[in-house]
Amino acid sequence: MSNGAGKRVVVIGAGIVGASLAYHLAGKGANVILVEAEDIASGVTGRSFAWINTSDNGPDSIAQLRGAAIKEYRRLQTELPSLQVRWTGSLSYSTSLGEVPQASGQQPSATLVSRSRILGLEPNLKNPPQHALYEAEEGALDAVQATHALIAGAQAHGSKVFTQTRVLGFMTRSAKVIGVETVMGNIEADIVVLAAGTGITQLTETLNAPLPIEASPAIFIRYKTQPNIVNTIISSPEMEVRQCTDGTLLAAEDYLGDALENQPEAIARRTAEAIRNELYGVVSIEPELACVGLRPIPVDGTPIIGYLPNIGGVYVCSMHPGVTLAAIVGRLASEEIIDDKASPALGPCRPERFLQA
Repeated sequence: MSNGAGKRVVVIGAGIVGASLAYHLAGKGANVILVEAEDIASGVTGRSFAWINTSDNGPDSIAQLRGAAIKEYRRLQTELPSLQVRWTGSLSYSTSLGEVPQASGQQPSATLVSRSRILGLEPNLKNPPQHALYEAEEGALDAVQATHALIAGAQAHGSKVFTQTRVLGFMTRSAKVIGVETVMGNIEADIVVLAAGTGITQLTETLNAPLPIEASPAIFIRYKTQPNIVNTIISSPEMEVRQCTDGTLLAAEDYLGDALENQPEAIARRTAEAIRNELYGVVSIEPELACVGLRPIPVDGTPIIGYLPNIGGVYVCSMHPGVTLAAIVGRLASEEIIDDKASPALGPCRPERFLQA
């Protein structure tokens, strides 16, 4: 039990990031109340491809966080057996079949593999490239199921969860937030944690501390098709796909605008045709869900994690990729909030880079 045990913490947002924060905070003895305007995992978490992708192209200010992501999820799996991650590995390759993929920003675990190895991993590929980058340690999860598992873990430590409870404002005293005002009444707190995704901007605006977080759209598609078509996570110019144990095929696509031909249903049809062209064994492929998810991405691309500098009692967690970083940030943020233990890995993420103290 830590020195901060008993601290009253309100976490706003019940996506995977808020759920991880609630779980880790409660595990340290905090009295946690998780507040959600809608339902658990009803925002971008429920529309996430949920690839635990530890690599990034080019310079990466949060390489240390990404590098710890897999280890932290494996820790969570030992603590929460109901949290399920499929460690299938990932295959990434570029446009030209003969082109060697660039490994800039990749983790040391990335291996350049040849066509024969690619076909050993993915025998249903019709047009395997000459080379691909294989990340054996990477995996994916059901983000909604994982969020529920984390929240159940938080509740086992005594946390309370209020859904359908919109935050209307903050209770303040002497330039410090002392609680939140909600549609269900006021909740007092020693610390309020903002983990509401794209909703963080509006919340910080009410505190006169606006943070520049963009709502970046992406297309998420779920197909019903034959099982055992895809073994790993495949990321290529033609498709980004993975398959669940029940045969459900998941795909991620770029958002191309709001024209009729770029609506999610239209993109789902085009992507289905691309999948047919790229993979053997696709006898039928029917979209079950095609929707837009709004990812919270700070304007400089680096997560915003830490205390607001201009007002006390408010800790912000805004990040992309949220699924990848949820486990590691949940642990480090809880150490900062409960143990007053500043994390060097979170140094590049502080809100004060946007706000003058």
